[in-house]
Amino acid sequence: MKTLITRYPAIRYLFFIAGISLCLCSCKSNKAADDEDTSDVKAQTPVTVTTIDQNTMADYIDLNATSVFLQKNYIKSNAIGYVHQVNAQQGHFVSKGELLFTIKTKEAQAIGNSINVLDTTLKFTGVNRINAPGPGYISQLNHQTGDYVQDGEALATVSDRSSFVFVMQLPYELKQYVKAGQNVQLTLPGGQKLDSRVASFMPSVDTVAQTQGVVLKVSSEQQIPENLVAKARIVKSEKSNTASLPKAALLANETQTEFWVMKLINPTTAVKVAVTKGIESGDRVEILSPKFSAQDKIIVTGNYGLPDTAKVKIVQ
Repeated sequence: MKTLITRYPAIRYLFFIAGISLCLCSCKSNKAADDEDTSDVKAQTPVTVTTIDQNTMADYIDLNATSVFLQKNYIKSNAIGYVHQVNAQQGHFVSKGELLFTIKTKEAQAIGNSINVLDTTLKFTGVNRINAPGPGYISQLNHQTGDYVQDGEALATVSDRSSFVFVMQLPYELKQYVKAGQNVQLTLPGGQKLDSRVASFMPSVDTVAQTQGVVLKVSSEQQIPENLVAKARIVKSEKSNTASLPKAALLANETQTEFWVMKLINPTTAVKVAVTKGIESGDRVEILSPKFSAQDKIIVTGNYGLPDTAKVKIVQ
């Protein structure tokens, strides 16, 4: 063979060309394989995953509730005369029977005597005492010392502490979820929570808003100002030990009639799985079907726009 190649240079040239071609084909094949591997890596979508969780979920609605004093006592003058003494200050708490005002009659003022007895046989001082009819806060003060007042004129307003409640505005279509005696949690501005119960329902409905006032009696003894707006949480339904996922893991069509999640079938492949959702609570949603196991991995970020079967890459 060596002699044949030596004797015929053309044959030696053909072997040289064949060797070059074989090397080029081998390099091209390796490059194509490398390009294919790189393409596969680039096609992977970075995602994060989560697993199913079993916890208690509640479907609720938050409504506004305003603090009010249902009963206010109006302190009135019991004679025509002058305000002689004022023991009331706006915002202060007063007890039942506490002296608030003294009224000096105009006759006593005209005679020029002080509060001493005008006639010992009549036992009349010319000064009338006005006491608080019940405990509460002075919410309004109308007169000061020296003012001339008529009989029956309002001197002050005392908000009855025992009548303090929150009034919740309940849409009438939700009345089925609120019953007398039901416990309702209130959240004050700032995050403080109070327990209350449904005491009664107002006998009228707002014409425009179609909401009915619900009286919530609070058990706290702390001083809460009037007209404070709190959030009242009404629980519509509650389930314990139910399967749930973060809302971000749930995808839906434009009409919100079909829902699905992207589930990993291996470390790099995710498939579309149709689901039936239940109640929503905060940032989680209940999954009624199918039944996922605790080991199933569901994509929670990077899932938007993925096809029914997608190549993914799990990132931390």
